[in-house]
Amino acid sequence: MTEQSKIPPAGASSIERADQSFGSGEFAPAPVPAKLKRPINRRPLAKKIEQPAPAHVIETGASSNAPQTKPEVPALRIDGETHPIDRDMLEVHGLIIPEAQVSGLLEEFRIVKRSVLSSMRKAQEAGSGGQAQRILVSSPLPDEGKSFCAVNLAIALAAEKDSEVLLVDADFAKPSVLSMLGLPGGNGLMDVLANPKIQLEDCVLKTDISGLSVLSAGNHTNSDSEFLASNRTEQVLDALTRGAPNRVVIFDSPPALAASPAAELADHVGQAIVIARADRTGQSALEDALTLLSTCPDIKLLLNAAHFSPSGRRFGAYYGQDG
Repeated sequence: MTEQSKIPPAGASSIERADQSFGSGEFAPAPVPAKLKRPINRRPLAKKIEQPAPAHVIETGASSNAPQTKPEVPALRIDGETHPIDRDMLEVHGLIIPEAQVSGLLEEFRIVKRSVLSSMRKAQEAGSGGQAQRILVSSPLPDEGKSFCAVNLAIALAAEKDSEVLLVDADFAKPSVLSMLGLPGGNGLMDVLANPKIQLEDCVLKTDISGLSVLSAGNHTNSDSEFLASNRTEQVLDALTRGAPNRVVIFDSPPALAASPAAELADHVGQAIVIARADRTGQSALEDALTLLSTCPDIKLLLNAAHFSPSGRRFGAYYGQDG
């Protein structure tokens, strides 16, 4: 005989009939971990910053435990002696020569700077302040062209009619910007971070390329990462852009997988440009570098040393050159 208990009652919905027929009520959803693994290359949510109490409710006669206000680093003023950049050194290193004929290299970096400036303006409009004007140039490993790209980008940006550029050599262990440009040595960024008595504006070199200034890495120290992690770093980097909304600051940092300063600086910039060399950079190295720099809100990839274009694009030929 047919078991009457298996017959669904009249008027039951299709979902109720299916539940009674197949016994789905005995099943439970799979357990979900209380804490999920953090996604790769994802910027963490910013912590909410509590606003200070209004001035009229702050009591006078603060106790000895109250935090002391640190002196603010003055905004950077770029003036003084002009230092000539060695054009022969630019040619030796294959860099853009401002007065020379338009080249394929210049055209490539014109495209790069348009993307950089567009992102910078959008970030400024969104209220990112001076951080939007700071750009990090790095690579996963050495010899992938990050200094080459940083200097060329700085020279290309300096040609803008309404912008000025400060190129900072932040590769403290192996600085190369001064030698590439033929500029004299002296105190630099690390000296300013390590010694509050050293004035920032005394370390910046104004060059004879209109709109381009350079701040060297400074004297070598074994505590570069610790100085970059200090509270003074934010003050110094803020001084680079304060009062100068059209100033673009480019940091030529160490390779992300070779030294820690790149990851430290990523916390203070609005954009990071990661250089991948077409014939050298591996996928795993690139992914690891992106993870280390993921605190930067805007990361761009730039392919260096690519000799093939699927579309046949050859910048420079239009201007009478071979490309």
